[in-house]
Amino acid sequence: MERLSQGVVVGAEGYLFELERRGYLKSGPYVPEVVLDRPEAVAELHREFLHAGAEVMVAFTYYGHEEKLRMIGREGDLEALNRQAVRLAVEAARKGDALVAGNICNTWAYDPAEAAASGERVRRMYHDQVAWAVEEGADFIIAETNDYLGEALIGVEVIKSFDVPAVVTFASSEQTTIDGASFEDACARVEQAGADVVGLNCSSGPKTMLPLLQRVRDAVSCPVAGQPVPYHTTAEQPTFQSLRDANGRRVFPLALDPFVCTRFEMAEFATAARDLGVGYIGICCGGAPHHVRAMAEALGRTVPASKYSPDLSLHPILGDDATEVADRYSNWRDEDR
Repeated sequence: MERLSQGVVVGAEGYLFELERRGYLKSGPYVPEVVLDRPEAVAELHREFLHAGAEVMVAFTYYGHEEKLRMIGREGDLEALNRQAVRLAVEAARKGDALVAGNICNTWAYDPAEAAASGERVRRMYHDQVAWAVEEGADFIIAETNDYLGEALIGVEVIKSFDVPAVVTFASSEQTTIDGASFEDACARVEQAGADVVGLNCSSGPKTMLPLLQRVRDAVSCPVAGQPVPYHTTAEQPTFQSLRDANGRRVFPLALDPFVCTRFEMAEFATAARDLGVGYIGICCGGAPHHVRAMAEALGRTVPASKYSPDLSLHPILGDDATEVADRYSNWRDEDR
């Protein structure tokens, strides 16, 4: 909260998709077993996000809960995975001026038709994860990708029982939570329940998230978080789950590449979100370090990776001092140059 009082905090997620692209995580179950199997891969991505300007190292425990681990027969690794994930984030954070966030998420176990019974199961799952994160040194907890307001309220309750700050964000493939709350009402409810930061993550790309963030900003008094996916979502296809190619085929989750936002588009999102009054600005599934650096620089930061930021004025063909050699590559340049 002290960081937010001083200005925008830059976050970075996207571990799930990025580690799948790198060959360390299986698409489908999307369980972060890489934390145990190849911890050096997780540590490297933490370092890259830190180098790019992220101010929060998020423990990679998204989908690291009992329900998902049981799916792949590794429920016995639950505690080890969660503790290891936080330790990796803590180690990375020590190499820069970064905070450490524990992470809980949608469980696929919550059922509003059986809210009491399923809610108790979710509460137990969250309690274990938050306890391990706090014991291992997390500064705060992110409860993310909430598609049920009821489940999000359980997350807030559990996090606040450990007396640590709670960042609670919603995501849905619809324009409301599955249990029927508008995003602004859901954020207001979790703020009332004790959340310190509320907002949105995942599902929506920059273009379709910004109007939702405006509604959230108008509905709450606490700081707001916005972490979109870096994909070209539209009014007709407002989430990355709904994107389709020219032949009408659904592209989520493995054929999203043609829809990826450029670093410049993510930088534009960062400044637009800041101008709306969003205080915690980051990126979600599909995000990569070059996006984070561009966003941080657009927000006025000079980060370690800024040493290697592009300078096309030095390019032998596109640069300002291109020689006669450039004439042989005239189709590389605009005619007015």
